[in-house]
Amino acid sequence: MSSRASETSADDSRTLISSVLFLDIAGYSRLGVTDQIKMKQSFNDLLSSALTDIDARERVVIDTGDGAAVAFLGDPERALFAALAVFDNAGQLPVRMGINLGPVHVSRDINGQENVIGDGINVAQRIMSFAQPGQLFVSRTFYDTVQLLSGEYATLFQAVGGRTDKHARTHEVFAMNPAVRVARRAAEAHQRLRAQRRPAAARAAEGPATISDAGTHFIISGPSRESVEAELARLADEGAKTLAAPALVGAKWIATCENRRATMRVNVEKLGMKSIITAASREALEVKLKELLGFGARLDGEIELVDGLWTAVCDHPS
Repeated sequence: MSSRASETSADDSRTLISSVLFLDIAGYSRLGVTDQIKMKQSFNDLLSSALTDIDARERVVIDTGDGAAVAFLGDPERALFAALAVFDNAGQLPVRMGINLGPVHVSRDINGQENVIGDGINVAQRIMSFAQPGQLFVSRTFYDTVQLLSGEYATLFQAVGGRTDKHARTHEVFAMNPAVRVARRAAEAHQRLRAQRRPAAARAAEGPATISDAGTHFIISGPSRESVEAELARLADEGAKTLAAPALVGAKWIATCENRRATMRVNVEKLGMKSIITAASREALEVKLKELLGFGARLDGEIELVDGLWTAVCDHPS
């Protein structure tokens, strides 16, 4: 899977904090060419399916030969949901994974495609290298972040202690609880069977999903996939975009979608003869920019994504 081409200018680059999912196929180099081709195609299909609900503008995918690295430019939950989707559907494919949250620099490579470098992706690779086939490891920084988003996320992992990489750097590592994979598969199968057997009235009696405001997005959780999908559909009718499809986390189904009120919120800070405009979405920023330009302001430089916020600078008319 090759890295995606950016729609921005060739000299566009930026540094930000990103969640990076690093994956590879264990034992890939020992396979014959024919088996490598078949296994890599299966891997590509698996990862593509896991990333289906994530906007291409919100991720950078890098092919590493025996695997891939994915930098998620938005919510850390997206990396977790993508990893869980791979985790659930890998089957016999010997995939190992690592997730880290850290600084990365997004820029163009020699072929003009977006590439990611920096400590954030380097550590993700090292965290993955500690894992065995079928394991998902995460760094301390990622673990601390996602458990603040939802206490249920913390129950997915267990501490495995410090691990030292080949550069003598020690990393505190958390592993996906081995019981989670079995529990998730069993729970999904059980819920599918129950859904087939119980009438609609009984499904409704389970109760609706609940919505938690997480700032730029909503977290929807419920007792069944149907209840979460119903809330997602309602929010989609209001214009919200799904960020992560429903997935079984612990005993609940959880998904995330845009908070349209937050994504359309724009902040304008005046500094002398200039204004700094920031917004959670490029769409909202461009609407405000159009308004300011209509009053005679002049755009100073390009629109950029800085620390997760779309940012532009305008000169005031003299």
